[in-house]
Amino acid sequence: MEKLFSISETAKIVGMTTETLRHYDRIGLCLPCKVDDNSGYRYYSEQEIVRLKTISALKNMDLSLEEINKALNLNNFKEILDFLNKAEKSADEKISALGEIKARIIRAKNYYEMKCNNNDELGGIFIQDLPARTIMIAPNLTEPTVSNLWNYHRHFYAQLDSSHKKDFDFEDLAGVINEHGKTNMFTICTRFKNHPNLKTLPAGKYLCSNCKKENSDQNLNEMLNIAKAKYNVVPNFIIQIIVLTGILQWDYQLQLYLSK
Repeated sequence: MEKLFSISETAKIVGMTTETLRHYDRIGLCLPCKVDDNSGYRYYSEQEIVRLKTISALKNMDLSLEEINKALNLNNFKEILDFLNKAEKSADEKISALGEIKARIIRAKNYYEMKCNNNDELGGIFIQDLPARTIMIAPNLTEPTVSNLWNYHRHFYAQLDSSHKKDFDFEDLAGVINEHGKTNMFTICTRFKNHPNLKTLPAGKYLCSNCKKENSDQNLNEMLNIAKAKYNVVPNFIIQIIVLTGILQWDYQLQLYLSK
């Protein structure tokens, strides 16, 4: 005899609530295989459990219950294949989005781990030796926003001909450069060929400060005064490295070039 499961047992097996199962019954998405005439209790077989687990998987692809019901009732191989191709594309898009979110979280975690290990409070000014860096500038981006930081590298690949995109890779980093009174966002190239929007930041000693976004102007003025008074340097450019501290928040590391 086929084993049957009560609605509460079924809900536990498939990771849903009993009210969700009752709702699916009401809309015809997944009917119990048996309903007791006297008590009205619902019972489910392995077949319904498989259907419920499939529904759960399809919901994770952001399909509506109406779309899921339609998909589960397909009986045409061509239509099923089309649906699976769309489902695969949707899954790939979600994986890519989650990968970007994870990368942001890791950057924020690494930043604060570095701060803890160095015991370097926000706002401290220090000297750092940095290597030469080739950056690509985004002419149309002048300041960071939530929208332009999302999928940031698309702004730089969009500057390249399709035949040249394979020649460029970028570090997982965003920054702002202020030079001659003009401000543009940039990213650091890890692989590149000649391009008009490339610029090389020289290797050498940089005066640096990790600061919160709201204090960046104050920190910058203090750093400019130190660069002038202590090192007799008026920097030709100012670098602001964007340090993500969450999904939608960021601070800065300010960098002023002093000398080789």
